[in-house]
Amino acid sequence: MTGSAQRLQLALERPAFRLDVDIALPDHGITVLFGPSGSGKTTVLRCVAGLERARGSVHIAGRAWQDDAARVFLPPWRRPVGYVFQEAGLFPHLDVRGNLRFAQKRASPRERPLALDAVIDLLGIGHLLDRTTAGLSGGERQRVAIARALATQPELLLLDEPLAAIDPARRREVLPWLEQLRDELRIPMLYVTHSADEAARLADTLVLMDQGRVLAQGPLATTLARSDLPLARDDDAAALLHARVVERDARWHLARVAFAGGSLWLRDDGLAPGQAVRVRVLARDVSLAMEPSPPGTTSIQNVLACTVRRIDPAAHPSQVLVQLDCGASLLLARITARAADALALAPGRTAWAQVKSAALVR
Repeated sequence: MTGSAQRLQLALERPAFRLDVDIALPDHGITVLFGPSGSGKTTVLRCVAGLERARGSVHIAGRAWQDDAARVFLPPWRRPVGYVFQEAGLFPHLDVRGNLRFAQKRASPRERPLALDAVIDLLGIGHLLDRTTAGLSGGERQRVAIARALATQPELLLLDEPLAAIDPARRREVLPWLEQLRDELRIPMLYVTHSADEAARLADTLVLMDQGRVLAQGPLATTLARSDLPLARDDDAAALLHARVVERDARWHLARVAFAGGSLWLRDDGLAPGQAVRVRVLARDVSLAMEPSPPGTTSIQNVLACTVRRIDPAAHPSQVLVQLDCGASLLLARITARAADALALAPGRTAWAQVKSAALVR
């Protein structure tokens, strides 16, 4: 891997577990560490924060927080990092304002400091400032915890499954605020989850982990659509399209979204034309044909011209995973091996992807 101003090279030995990762972080946006429980995701965060000592190096914003070769190891209190845990961990004897002021007192100096008022507005917690922490809902507590972490003026924000401890309704409440942070702040975030929905909605960069190793890392859409990775063998394997609303059909309550490679008609959720969206297309909802169906002969409204890129075994020997180039975008299709043989599918062949269903994740 080439050099990076933000790079984690960490190795750690424990009984029955070994961590060995090399991760390059973008200088902004959300990098999601994704994988099953026990894959080492939280351990990476703790090592970055200095709460655990691993061998290797941690470079953030061009500065060494750890570099064993240079004998550098900054203790946790000297690392400009904000840490958000599963449990908000707010001080119960202080109101919301008091929790934020406490964080401000230990803020790190930054060339371009974050304005706390802007953070409060961004997270929509202005009306909570005089409330006691005991009176907050789970979603409100996590938003305050994120604001408190940002009040320390971090160079990096670490989020360790921040939505895992709250119910689904509160989770849906917090997700839009996290999207706003990603889109409006220039602070890199390292986010741990094993929720595919969270990863699809929030990630800019995806790092797939298993048993202490990095299986793959890269832009979200590219990494999700890799048919050679274990993730593609899950029942909910999907590709992600970065799209934009371009048209609404009031009669049929549909919206057309365009992406690099085509467009899809989806249920109209009231988004205005021009709105950027993410569209998730499950591999099981894509079928293939070698020529387009004549108009009026099928109920499938979304048919895309694609080129077969590769074919890989699926989880069951009766099926295969087909990775498709659709213009500058990627799709996955899970079909039977018998169908692939009957269609004589092979890399380089043109095929028509029939998208039976797709869903907005934003």
